[in-house]
Amino acid sequence: MRRFLAVSAALLAGLGILTTSGSANQVSADSQSAIPVVAEHAVGGWVGTWAAAPASAVANTPDGYPGFSIRNVVHTSAGGGRARVHLSNAFGATPLTFGHVTVAVQGTGPDAVPGTLRSLTFGGAPSVVVPAGGEALSDPVSLRVPADVNLLVTTYVPTKSGPVTYHPAASQTSYFTRAGDFAGSESGAPYTEQTSVWHYVSGVDVQGSAEASIVTLGDSITDGVGSVAGTNHRWPDYLADRLHGRFGVLNAGISANRLLLDVPGSGAGQNALSRFDRDVLSVGGVRTLIVLEGINDIQQNPHQTDPNAITSAYRQLVTQAHARGIRVLGGTLTPFKGWGVYDETLEATRTAVNTFIRTSGVFDGVVDFDAAVRDPADPLRMLPAYDSGDHLHPGDAGYERMAAAVRLDRL
Repeated sequence: MRRFLAVSAALLAGLGILTTSGSANQVSADSQSAIPVVAEHAVGGWVGTWAAAPASAVANTPDGYPGFSIRNVVHTSAGGGRARVHLSNAFGATPLTFGHVTVAVQGTGPDAVPGTLRSLTFGGAPSVVVPAGGEALSDPVSLRVPADVNLLVTTYVPTKSGPVTYHPAASQTSYFTRAGDFAGSESGAPYTEQTSVWHYVSGVDVQGSAEASIVTLGDSITDGVGSVAGTNHRWPDYLADRLHGRFGVLNAGISANRLLLDVPGSGAGQNALSRFDRDVLSVGGVRTLIVLEGINDIQQNPHQTDPNAITSAYRQLVTQAHARGIRVLGGTLTPFKGWGVYDETLEATRTAVNTFIRTSGVFDGVVDFDAAVRDPADPLRMLPAYDSGDHLHPGDAGYERMAAAVRLDRL
């Protein structure tokens, strides 16, 4: 989410450039209708431990990054004894060759913990070609992956490959080198440059003791904009901390994303309905979906002031999730009084949408994020202690408060 679309496009494009440098424990009553038959997940099966939704192609990358090794830093939510990696060419225009891909536990910076680096294969082959718009899943490797640690997922692309699929608002420093294939290097010494986005990698699965995955679908508030970079203080991260590895928590938030409309050229990804199959339904081992999306439809141009359009989208998300045996919790939209475009018309839409979430019975449960972070003295505004300062995005304390509002017994 951004104050103006022009600012959004400029900021997200900048992020994409590789560079050198109520009570929080309260929740509205769960609906009693439309409860899905939740798919059973055997402990010891494959569970997502980390994910980032592909959002766009990096601007001005017609040749891709040939000869680059990119060491993406990602954070686990659940642990296991085997791992596999998802790679994406979702926004590519030509086939993409991954010549060498590795996974390791992070030591310091781009250094791998000695003995943890594993080269990945794809159908037994050391490389894989991913068609434009496609994805690839690696073969499993034996690797002890703890919960709540950083992994290094390194990709080497040997040839020109076209536009590079990425996730802009990573809130995490990763590393790269232009000097060739150093994916197999435990030492981080070759990685002399840094980037603030995730390239190519879209998920990591583990096989271990976790029961299932929880997916959080949303926009910049789920993506963690406003949190301190490098601290893993997004609200889904705080939720993972509360779960202690029992479930994997997968973040499907994209900054500036909307339920109903795409924002071309902004890096905001496809609208939530269009990306739902890739970012939620196709993810393995999903038990529960938490939806927190819609404030951008209201506050971005063109403003959506008909709440029925937003609530119709919610109904469709729930219908599709239920068809896969996934339960769905609806998150109320958080306050935004004080944000640049705020006015009474937009507030009336947010209020109507929240009333629907709380009372319609469409969702299997409600997470009242609005009640968790609003100011009791001015309920249309975020409590200053939870506000990042822009009156739309929470800060670290606000994200922690949001995670505390999730009833763990409803997951």
